[in-house]
Formats: sequence, C-alpha cells, structure tokens
Amino acid sequence: MPLPPWISDLPALDLLLSVAESGSVGRAAQRHGISQPTASERLAKLERRLGVPLLVRSRRGSLLTPAGQAVVVWSQQVIDAAHALADGVLTLRDDRQARLRVAASLTVAEYMLPAWLLTLRRTHPDLDISAQVANSQGVCEAVRAGDADLGFVESPDIPDDLSARKVGSDRVALVASPSYGRTELSVADLLERPLLLREPGSGTRHTFLNAVGNVPLPHATSLGSTTTILATARAGGGIGVVSARATAGPIAAGELVELHVPGLSLVRPLHAVWLGTTPPSWPPNSSPIRLPCDPGFGILIGMTR
Repeated sequence: MPLPPWISDLPALDLLLSVAESGSVGRAAQRHGISQPTASERLAKLERRLGVPLLVRSRRGSLLTPAGQAVVVWSQQVIDAAHALADGVLTLRDDRQARLRVAASLTVAEYMLPAWLLTLRRTHPDLDISAQVANSQGVCEAVRAGDADLGFVESPDIPDDLSARKVGSDRVALVASPSYGRTELSVADLLERPLLLREPGSGTRHTFLNAVGNVPLPHATSLGSTTTILATARAGGGIGVVSARATAGPIAAGELVELHVPGLSLVRPLHAVWLGTTPPSWPPNSSPIRLPCDPGFGILIGMTR
C-alpha cells in the first residue's frame, strides 16, 4: 500500500526526537535553528496529521504521551536512515563539485586539451581533473555510460542520444614520403593507392570515409595511432590519413609531403558532447561563463564556475 501523506513530514519527526532527548521544545528548537513558536507550530501540525496527542506541555517542560513515546521509538530508525540518505547525497554533490572527468579523442587530446587543462588548473586549483583518451566512438561510449562528464570528439556525426556543441574545426591531411613523387591525385587514383587509416571508431577515419563516399578501400591498412601512421608513411609504406595538426612538424622537417586531391573536402568540426539538454556544470546549476576565447576551453571554464 502507498505511504500515508504524513510520513513525508520527516523534519517534524526529527524535531519530536529532539524534544524527547532534550525534554524541552525550546531546546529542541535551538538544535534545529528555529524559534520556539515555529517548533511548537510544527509539532502541533504533526499531532493533527497523525491524529494522536504527542506531548503534554507544562512549566517544567514537555513530556511525551504514551502515543508520543511510541512514535519516537518507531521514528528513530526512519530518521537515522533519512540522515544517512542526506549525508550520502551531499557527499555525492561535493564529489561532483570537486571532479571534472573529461574524455577526448586523439586529435583533441594531443593538440588542444593540454593547453585547456593547464589553464583550467591555474584558474581552478581545487578542481580534481581527470582525462582519458579514446577514439571518437570510445569517447561517446564513456559519456553515455557516465564514465565522463564531458567528451570531445572529431567525428562529424554525433549520436542522437548525446547533445553537442561545436568547439573548433580540424582538417584531415594526406601525407606520404618525399620519395612518393606525385603530390596531386584524383579521388579515383587515391582510392587505388595504399592508404594508412586509423582504426574503426576513429573520427579521422570516419571523416575520410564520408568524404570519399564510403566506397570499398582494397588497399587500406588500419593502424591504432597517428604516430604509427606517420612513421609508416615516412618509411614509404603508404599514404597517411591523419589530422593536419599532426603533420606540421614532419612536413616542415622535410620528412613528409602533403598530397592534394582537388574537390575532396576533408575539413571537419570538433564537438563537445554530453548527456542531457545542457552541458553539466560545477557546481550544479551554475551559469556558464562566456569567454571570448577558444570555444572548447570556454566550455570547460563554464562548467567550473
């Protein structure tokens, strides 16, 4: 059967326990930080809701009636459980206020997130920040499972069950050894060459496949990291498909050259993703801070006001 409406009046039951312990409505009111008239009114209301007299008031104090003594005994475990619930929820809230769990795909993690987190630690030294790195699919799974409060992905397609906001953009580059020869290819020619792609679930791979129409790639090899792709491309093992942010150094050093494919668009957005309609905030329900800076860092700052 459903609980009766009066069972929700736990503060009044807690006040009744204090009266039983202190022997006085006045002293019980002090414990609860309220005035004596307020305490008396709450106890009188509780009596009316229960339909039994709980207290006998005299000049010497307040004594429990037999019914009041029974209610106190029955209430003790209920109030203890309510305190345990309140303490547990407050602990969870304090933990949430002190922790920020971020998951980021490889490009964001390597080339953008470190500067964001460094500045964030300077502005919020008491914030405990943890970051994990995965491909875009893994980041979405971590956010969906509650293992990350906020994710950053480089995949152009965002799952329907996650909210997202664009925080930047990136370009996928095609690079090869300087000995490769040609630096301009057609799309058809490119697809017949040995391609070095990130693993399934990677946003870089997804961007490239979308750009070429998701056609079969008979000469593609999947590799688990950008570093491995760059090393293989330098050794003449194929055309590396990686973020342009990772190629600037090797190209400047003459270790790699960038290949160009007219008509092939490899620009992609970078997104922050989260569960729910609005980004989470620290403390909860705080308003985001709008900063005229890198949008991705602005989102992080807005969540730690």
